[in-house]
Amino acid sequence: MDSKPLPSTMRAMLLDAPQAPLRLAEVPVPQPGPGQVLIKVHACGVCHTDLHIVDGELTKPKLPLILGHQIVGTVVSAGVHFRPGQRVGVPWLGWVDGDCPACRRGQENLCPRAKFTGYDLDGGFAEYTVADERFCFPLPDLYEDAEAAPLLCAGLIGYRTYRMAGEQVERLGIYGFGAAAHLIAQVARYEGKRIFAFTRPGDAAAQEFARRHGADWAGDSTVAPPEPLDAALIFAPVGPLVVEALKRVRPGGVVVCGGIHMSDIPSFPYALLWEERVVRSVANLTRRDGEEFFAIAPRVPVRAEVQVFPLEAANEALNRLRSGQLTGAAVLNLMGTPD
Repeated sequence: MDSKPLPSTMRAMLLDAPQAPLRLAEVPVPQPGPGQVLIKVHACGVCHTDLHIVDGELTKPKLPLILGHQIVGTVVSAGVHFRPGQRVGVPWLGWVDGDCPACRRGQENLCPRAKFTGYDLDGGFAEYTVADERFCFPLPDLYEDAEAAPLLCAGLIGYRTYRMAGEQVERLGIYGFGAAAHLIAQVARYEGKRIFAFTRPGDAAAQEFARRHGADWAGDSTVAPPEPLDAALIFAPVGPLVVEALKRVRPGGVVVCGGIHMSDIPSFPYALLWEERVVRSVANLTRRDGEEFFAIAPRVPVRAEVQVFPLEAANEALNRLRSGQLTGAAVLNLMGTPD
């Protein structure tokens, strides 16, 4: 553990208003409150949710805001559960009241008072952050910092999306083969599923990326796979894909929407939903999702393909994510020159 005195200020990328670029600023190092730990950030993933916040599609962020909810770092101040120097990860779900009906049902992801990292709470596009230690995860030693970062959202919410498809799944469709999909495809292959990947029409590079990560078949989102699907996971924020997926799942099949934001779903004939097909959404994650995913990920082992950017290049990373120019996941490195 670094014994240098804690600085009074830090570098951070600030969002001042929706649809504005992030601004590099020198701001005070945050001070942990009761139940919180101060974390020195090593790496932070860049997520589609960050993009939805910047673009104004998620409409109620705190402002100014430090984005970032896939945080990997080391504990600076001791908490009840963590010691100084211990490496932890911080996900999207940052706080719940623990006492509402949803929390008592074990659905803390639906807590109406929940607060989210990098949205209601300042996140990890900065050199330090504070977090509720109840919502920090110890990370497997197998993963370097940059590789661990995408596991905290693309991995965790992807895992919840995958589990929502149910147990009776052999033929799994995945729409939008990016950060979440390439992680969850590895878990699905490990568990014996056959994977059918759907990408933007004509995106040969994404289809080859999907095959590299275990897809048995990869093709355009507008075409039929060679066999009906038992379930489909949708990670692209594109409403019309719900209709496409319903066309491809068998009677009794499930379509799971894994994103926090999606464009409008167009109307479709009831016949596509009939025969007990199901459409459902996934909201956030629970701590149980984290415990289960970080138990299985090293066994697979799940490996994240990442592109690393320095903190001050956060806008470039967001722009490349917006334009579909990323393969795998983008990660900000806060520990000097990227490897």
